[in-house]
Amino acid sequence: MPSLPTHVAVHELRAGMVGMGMIFDETYRPFFEGRSGRPLYDPEFGVCSVPLAAVATRTGRRADAYRAKAPPNLCEFVSYSSEAAVEQLVDGRVDAVCVATPDDRHFAAAKLALEAGKHVLIEKPSVLKLAELDELQRLAEDNGVLAKVVYHKLLDPDHKKLRTLVADGVLQHVNNGYCSLLEPKSIANSQFAEWITGRNPGTYVAVHYIKLIDFTFGLQLKRVTCTGQRGIVGPADGPTWDSTQLRLIYAYPDGREAAFDVHTSWVTPDNFPGYVEQEVQFRFDNGVWNGHSRKRGVECTVEGATPHSIKNTINNHYNAAVLEPWGERAQRGYGIEVIERFMREAAMVEYGGPLPERAARLAAARTLAYNDLAADRQVVAAVEAMEAILARHAAGTPDCVVDVNGPAGGLVLQVPGQREVEVLYSPAV
Repeated sequence: MPSLPTHVAVHELRAGMVGMGMIFDETYRPFFEGRSGRPLYDPEFGVCSVPLAAVATRTGRRADAYRAKAPPNLCEFVSYSSEAAVEQLVDGRVDAVCVATPDDRHFAAAKLALEAGKHVLIEKPSVLKLAELDELQRLAEDNGVLAKVVYHKLLDPDHKKLRTLVADGVLQHVNNGYCSLLEPKSIANSQFAEWITGRNPGTYVAVHYIKLIDFTFGLQLKRVTCTGQRGIVGPADGPTWDSTQLRLIYAYPDGREAAFDVHTSWVTPDNFPGYVEQEVQFRFDNGVWNGHSRKRGVECTVEGATPHSIKNTINNHYNAAVLEPWGERAQRGYGIEVIERFMREAAMVEYGGPLPERAARLAAARTLAYNDLAADRQVVAAVEAMEAILARHAAGTPDCVVDVNGPAGGLVLQVPGQREVEVLYSPAV
């Protein structure tokens, strides 16, 4: 690190990484590499470096592979790979823990980190059940640390513009919407193969749009239905889903309703021209918003390469490795920016002023509804409802409905033709 003026406070926020799969490679790796030798700076907390101090993986193979190719100043992280890897990581010298495991493993890792008094950033969805969310919130409050979740699409320039128009009253009173995100088949058959059994693409990617809807429009979730298709990734009568079609009904205070359909898949043909197909449409009383993340005015054809090793359409907003005009090779974009925001929030809590004022800084960071677990309740409610509906479907009972905050409880599953209901979560969502 270059020498700094003596009046600038210099700090360190040591990061631990749980999981080193695709998300690590796409977002966390370029963040740590980009910040190596270039610490965060803010007039409130001064200079704060964010080194990758430790990682926890199941076998250690991905950690070894990354260490072999990482820049020299990023090779010094400690690698834990036993059954107790996460416990060992949180017992070590780390200040913040990033959880990027498959979604059904988020809760256990985040719980250990919060119990150890570490700030935590969890990849979406934060957890799969509201009871788990309640426990993580309690641990964060009891231990005086941040508990945050990554919804990087909220930082997509298109989605920020949408929210701006809604907040400013330019687009008024959303009535309905359609969202779609389709992943290529190679994702399901290779990168996700280790954990995909029993899972569904709705939980994995629909949450981006659930959060977009929840955060942008501020409505009250009322009802959830879901169906899907099987037979490609796993057996046609098994618990692993190729695609899902989720419907969310939200209510306005005056009783009017807004319906949103979210379609997801991870079996799109590999020769599809884009890495992923992402589309949103929202209809308002006074207008329509259409967004297509794959078609942003860039199309590329390379003989013998596209659309296989290189895709025809490129989302340069998400994160892109580029050669800057001044000769530097860099990687940046909203997938990386959201991680930096969390690290800045944690640095502000720890170093943004006198210690007696830390509680006030922590409280301020917790009011950020875009990523705090306290603001994730309706998304987790939708995820828990979707998982319960699909589980019943796989067991031979399709077309279930989950009511939200009804007379019988916070999340109540209703089976067609049956008077008895199953209460998934009793308190109000």
